[in-house]
Amino acid sequence: MAIEIVRATRENAVRLTQIAHSAKSFWGYPSRWIELWRDQLTISVAYVERNEVYAAVDEDAVILGFYALSGSGERLSLDHMWVQPSSFGAGVGRILFDHAVDRAREMGAAVLEIESDPHAEGFYQRMGAETIGEVTYELDGQPRSLPLLLVTLTPDNPPAQHGGE
Repeated sequence: MAIEIVRATRENAVRLTQIAHSAKSFWGYPSRWIELWRDQLTISVAYVERNEVYAAVDEDAVILGFYALSGSGERLSLDHMWVQPSSFGAGVGRILFDHAVDRAREMGAAVLEIESDPHAEGFYQRMGAETIGEVTYELDGQPRSLPLLLVTLTPDNPPAQHGGE
C-alpha cells in the first residue's frame, strides 16, 4: 500500500474526528467515557488551521490516520496520533510517527513529548520513545494514569528503522 503524508486541511476536520473516535473506541472503553472524551477527540477546523496536522493518505486519497503537533520552541507535544482501526498493523502508525519526529526536528524542537493512551505506550516505545512518568486524571470519579513519554530529537539521532507496528 502506497502511503503519502500530506498537510491536513480544514476540509479534513470531520474525517480526522471520525478516525480519532473510531481508534479510541477500538480499545473497548465504555461509551460514557468516549462521550466524556468527545471534545478531546473532536478535531475542529480551527485546530487544523492553528496546529501542525498531517494526514496519511492512500493511493485513493483516503485518509488512514493523522497526527498533530503543538507547542513551540524546543519542546513540542504530539497532541494526536490516530490510525483508523482497519489500517492497524499496516505500517501507517510508523510512517506517521517518523514524519512527526522529522517535522518536530525541522521546527527546531529538541524534545517531543507524548501523553499516551495506555494501549499505545508499547508502540511509542518501539518507535524509540522513553517512558518518563505518568499523568493522572480523574475519570468517572476514579484516577486514570496515562504514560508520559519523550523522544529526544538531536540532529544526529535520525528516526530508527522500525519493523512493524
